[in-house]
Amino acid sequence: MTENLMIIGSGPAGLTAAIYAARANQSPLVITGNEIGGQIATTNEVENYPGFVDGVTGPELVQLMQKQAQKFGARIEMDYVTGVDLRARPFKLETQNGNTYHTQALIVATGASARKLNVPGEKEFAGRGVSYCATCDGFFFRGKEIAVIGGGDSALQEGLFLTKFASKVHIIHRRDQLRAQPILQDRARNDPKINFVWNSVVKEIQGSAKVETLVLENPRTHALAELPTQGVFVYVGHTPNTQLFQGQLAMDAEGYIQVDARLHTNVPGVFAAGEAHDHVFRQAVISAGYGCMAEMEAEKFLAELAHTSSHPV
Repeated sequence: MTENLMIIGSGPAGLTAAIYAARANQSPLVITGNEIGGQIATTNEVENYPGFVDGVTGPELVQLMQKQAQKFGARIEMDYVTGVDLRARPFKLETQNGNTYHTQALIVATGASARKLNVPGEKEFAGRGVSYCATCDGFFFRGKEIAVIGGGDSALQEGLFLTKFASKVHIIHRRDQLRAQPILQDRARNDPKINFVWNSVVKEIQGSAKVETLVLENPRTHALAELPTQGVFVYVGHTPNTQLFQGQLAMDAEGYIQVDARLHTNVPGVFAAGEAHDHVFRQAVISAGYGCMAEMEAEKFLAELAHTSSHPV
């Protein structure tokens, strides 16, 4: 059986596309990825998503989106796409669970993943003091001294969240100025549990059974210093989850899918939405908007396809 529309990814972009497609009677099939919700599902508190005056947790927001999509008839499969063939339509998708799908139109909403530091000790201590998700692991650091790597919104948001558990949170940034929103900077600077470590990059993560020390380097002077810590939370940017489409969809040098103003990729019938193509804004509400746009364009494409099939030249 060939699907009309499939969506790969279940973050704000993918689920918004599913809501719009379902309301248009497209009966879309969503393949979630390894976990439903994407990055937003690991965010403890979302205060800037419209309509939630008192904020909402990431998992709650995802659950509401999922319920809304399913209410209108979207089908959601907990699976992971391992292979795609976009050379001919219907497009072919293969999944981790051994399923093969064919679809006339495809929306790629695979998002992005946390970038690694790629320093000695990071891989070895993953799950033993190195984490990329404060919401997931913050509880395990009650009363401990920890470090957050980064200077953007995510680093400060998660650093502030971690003060609920840790005795001290060192925010380590390679420069002497932050990139985060002013309101987050003010909160962090006024929190007695937060200490800023400026002009420092992590060169190595050391320990025995678990993380014990960070080796830091000043990028200006190259001087080395050690910082005792029992946990490391990394927030140094993201890498788009687009490896699956290498050689089939046009991408920029960083791997972000290239789209036109209406989110069309270089393959007719394939659209991209969210952080798989957006490396500028990286906000849940904007990804949701992109999901809406991509679905509306996919709907037009399917309508034209149906018209052409019923009225061949």
